[in-house]
Amino acid sequence: MSETQIQLEGQPLSLPVYPFRNSLYEELHNRPSPKVASPCFVSHLAMIRGEEAAKEEYQLVLALCQRFSVNPPPADASCFYQNFGGFEFRWERHTEFSTYTFICPNDGQSQQDFALTYIPKDWLSRLPGELVVAINMKVQRGEGADLDGQHFFEGQRPLGSWVANGKAKVQTSFRLHSDGFGRMLVADMGLNPYQTGRLIQRLLELETYRLMALMGLPVARGLSSEVTQMESELASLNQRLAGIQNEADERELLSQLSLIAARIEQLRSDTNYRFSASNAYHALVGKRLDQVYEQRISGMQTMREFLERRLTPGIRTCNSIRDRLEDMSRRIHRTTSLLRTRVEVSIESQNHRLLASMNRRSSLQLRLQQTVEGLSVVAISYYLLSLLGYVFNGLHAWGYPINKAIASGVAMPAVMLLVYLAVRHHMKDLGDKGKSK
Repeated sequence: MSETQIQLEGQPLSLPVYPFRNSLYEELHNRPSPKVASPCFVSHLAMIRGEEAAKEEYQLVLALCQRFSVNPPPADASCFYQNFGGFEFRWERHTEFSTYTFICPNDGQSQQDFALTYIPKDWLSRLPGELVVAINMKVQRGEGADLDGQHFFEGQRPLGSWVANGKAKVQTSFRLHSDGFGRMLVADMGLNPYQTGRLIQRLLELETYRLMALMGLPVARGLSSEVTQMESELASLNQRLAGIQNEADERELLSQLSLIAARIEQLRSDTNYRFSASNAYHALVGKRLDQVYEQRISGMQTMREFLERRLTPGIRTCNSIRDRLEDMSRRIHRTTSLLRTRVEVSIESQNHRLLASMNRRSSLQLRLQQTVEGLSVVAISYYLLSLLGYVFNGLHAWGYPINKAIASGVAMPAVMLLVYLAVRHHMKDLGDKGKSK
């Protein structure tokens, strides 16, 4: 972090500087309005381009500066304004498009001359990206202005209004003409060069932003039929939810819901930026209309009226598709939740049946274990008594007066009790070891 010195009561004071302090100050002064003296010609181009074209774009601006011996902009510049002698060149780099504006003074020799006439054609043909906006503007002084404009607009019906609090008149048709350009006619009724430049800038931005706002419309129209089809499929799946009979139906329904959900999320991801940008550009169009201060010309439709009637429905179409995708996403989430709840209830029922079955098996196993224990006691006691019989026989042979039958009968209860206690102790040890594991 660097330091800077500021003056406090005439004394220098060093303080650490925020790295972007200068850029924050300069941000408010980027893209200033030009000072333009009327009459003049203006040509404006807006090119959609990707981020990878930024270097190519800068090299092209650099080449134009070298051709006319003009100091070039810095490599990281996002805007460049310079007088090239016979014309003024203005280059601005925006998020997804760049604009090229050329302003030439009108010497009065040709009424159909445009600013691009003075620009090298080989240079223009190398502009990177795709052309979206192309407009020619003619600015005339009030006393010699062609206020009718029928010839300028090639017979197309113009619309327009008084602007700049009645100090200028603007006419346009918002259409392409025979040369592939839109056209605007501005009659200067008392603007100073700064006001003229500011009006030109706002009108060009109005034309640029209105077309950029409509870029989402082809996308929305292209998705309309697919979105309608997915809505029908989702409605059908919701109806089938009540008629599920078994697990196979649940798996099939969940699989189809997953496919639709994946497609919807893909469409939302692909269109979210475009639709958001359309709304942002539409808001800028409204701002620029506010800033030109329109006043009605008797018998002529204003620019605001035209754009509210023609542009706003296009934006609403984009918003409608966006909202329908959002609504389907929410509906799929609710349907999936219902299906998941149904599956969970089914699983709980299966678990209940399984636990009941396990309880029955445990009861049977306990009874079997008790039976085995009893049989084990009898069998072990029998073999022990058999062994004791041999002992009694041996003692009788040695001369002890022992009756084998009586001795075996007396020993049997004690033997069986001991065997029973030993078996129970052994089974308890096995159970304790199983629990500890």
